[in-house]
Amino acid sequence: MDSNKKVSRVAGILNLVIAVCAPFSIIFVPSKLIVAGNASLTASNIIASEMLFRAASVISIIVHIIQILFVFLLYKLLKKINKTNALLMIIFSLIGVSIALFNELNQFAVLLLLNGSDYLKVFNINQLQSLAMFFLNLHSQGLLISQIFWGIWLFPLGYLILKSGEIPKFIGILLIIAGFGYLIDCFCKLIFTNYNITISTFTFIGELLFTFWLLIKGVKDNVNDS
Repeated sequence: MDSNKKVSRVAGILNLVIAVCAPFSIIFVPSKLIVAGNASLTASNIIASEMLFRAASVISIIVHIIQILFVFLLYKLLKKINKTNALLMIIFSLIGVSIALFNELNQFAVLLLLNGSDYLKVFNINQLQSLAMFFLNLHSQGLLISQIFWGIWLFPLGYLILKSGEIPKFIGILLIIAGFGYLIDCFCKLIFTNYNITISTFTFIGELLFTFWLLIKGVKDNVNDS
C-alpha cells in the first residue's frame, strides 16, 4: 500500500468518527434536554442529566480537534493538484473550527449558571434559568456561524476533487452542492426566525461518499498535478 493510500485510510477513519460523533452533540443531546421556550424545564433537564450535557460539549471539542487533523491530511493528499485551493480549504476549515471551539464556552456558561454557586445567589432561580436559556440560544447562533465555514471549505475541496483526475468527479460535484446546502440553511436560519427546512440533510451525501471512497479506494501517490 503506497503512502497516500495509508493517509487516505486514516483520513477516512477520522471523517467517519466525525460523522458518527458530531450528531450526538449537535442533534441528539439538545433534542433530549432543550425544550424551546421553556427555560425552567430545560434547566431541570440539564441539571438531571449534567454528565450527558458535559459529554456533548467534550465530544464536540474532540470532533473539532479531529477535524483539524482530517483537513491537514487532505492537504497532504491534494496539495499537488492546486496548492492555493488546498490552502483555502485549510483556512476556511480552521476558521470554522475556531468559531466552534470558542462557541463551546456558551455551553459551559450554562453549567456555571445552574451549578448553584454562592456568588450567583444575587439572582433568583427564574433569572438564572433565563440566562442559561440565553446562552443555549447564543450557542445555537454560534453554531450556525461556524457551519457557514463548514459549507465554504467544501468548495475548494470539491474543486480539487474535480481536478484530481482520480477521485470520481461526481463526488466533487456533490461536495460543492453540500457546501451550498450548508450556506442556504445557515443564512436562512440567521435571517428568518421561522425557517424550519434543513436542506443539508439531503445534500450531505457527497461527504459520506467521499469518506467511503477514502476508506475503500484512497488516493494514489501519483495523483495528477495541476
